Amino acid sequence: MPSRTMYQPYDIEGAVRPSRWLVICDHASNTVPDFVNGGTLGIAPGDMARHIAWDVGAAGLAQALAGALDAPLIATNFSRLVIDPNRGEDDPTLVMKLYDGTVIPANRHVTEDDLARRLNRLYRPYHSALADLAARREDTAILSIHSFTPQLRGRPPRPWHVGLLHAADERLARPLLARLRAERDLCVGDNEPYGGHLPGDTIARHAIAHGRPNILIELRNDLIATPEQQKTWAARLAPMLRDTLALV
Repeated sequence: MPSRTMYQPYDIEGAVRPSRWLVICDHASNTVPDFVNGGTLGIAPGDMARHIAWDVGAAGLAQALAGALDAPLIATNFSRLVIDPNRGEDDPTLVMKLYDGTVIPANRHVTEDDLARRLNRLYRPYHSALADLAARREDTAILSIHSFTPQLRGRPPRPWHVGLLHAADERLARPLLARLRAERDLCVGDNEPYGGHLPGDTIARHAIAHGRPNILIELRNDLIATPEQQKTWAARLAPMLRDTLALV
């Protein structure tokens, strides 16, 4: 009989790459593991393909950027709708029951045991592995890759091509914003389409708490939908990121 591969809640690529950068992708996958409601959240395949379940295009962009920067990459292998790794454990949106107009049936009556299982088998192993990678050198800088939908249901269109999210630590954000805004064809958001960071999120835990330079880049997902687009954006962003990190 063929051997069965044990499910792993995250993937690591290039663990021994030498760059100061550590590239992370919190919402890389729309996978629902079999131990979560039999592998389904009870929503339509079309909804599982939308931004509510993962950051469309972010995994490919993160992989291309990690390669261009010669940096390690860690990416999740579970949907943000199962449990959101970019939230603190006490955040009320850790397990979403309604997102952008879609009810998540498998999450409507999540028990304490269900939550503990998702924390212990998905969320905590990912963050433990991320912590180990971040500690591999004393001068690690964290690059978090996300994507956003061009328009939420019932909301105005989002004009930004790319946004940078940052909180109090602006060592990377300010020079990178300046570089991006010098590109005449780009609409660049400063803490757009979301503002800063949330207490207990990935950047707070693995960067801010340790004094590590960090930046979270949001790309509009229609711009990175294909492998070709992802590679093009990685080639465009990588020199800016190398130059920016050299200042810190």
